Amino acid sequence: QVQLVESGGGLVQAGGSLRLSCAASGRTFSRNALGWFRQAPGKGREFVAAISWNGGTTNYADSVKGRFTISRDNAKNTVYLQMNSLKPEDTAVYYCAADRGLFTLGARARDSYDYWGQGTQVTVSS
Repeated sequence: QVQLVESGGGLVQAGGSLRLSCAASGRTFSRNALGWFRQAPGKGREFVAAISWNGGTTNYADSVKGRFTISRDNAKNTVYLQMNSLKPEDTAVYYCAADRGLFTLGARARDSYDYWGQGTQVTVSS
C-alpha cells in the first residue's frame, strides 16, 4: 500500500519557521517529481512548491518564493518543505503529493499528481 505521511506542522508565531516532512512508503518515488500544496479554510487547494525527480529543478508559488524551500532525499524517500518568515496567511493544511509521470520537473497543476498525503495543519498566529 502506497502512503505519503506528512509531519512537522503546528502552531507558530508570525515570523517563525517550521519544517515539514513527507515520508513515502510502499514504493519509491525517486523517479517522480514531488510537490506541496495547501488548503486554507473555505478555499481551494493551491500549489505551493514542487521539485523535480532528481532535485535539480524547483518551482514555487509567488506567495512563498524567497521564504519557503523544497528539498528531497531520495535515499529516504522523503520530501521536505522549510518554511521561514511565516505569515498568518500561510495558515492552512499542507499536503504533499507525488507526480504520476517519471523523470518530470514538477508541475503546478493538482491533476498531475496521483498520490497524496493526509495533510498536516500549519497555523500562524499574528
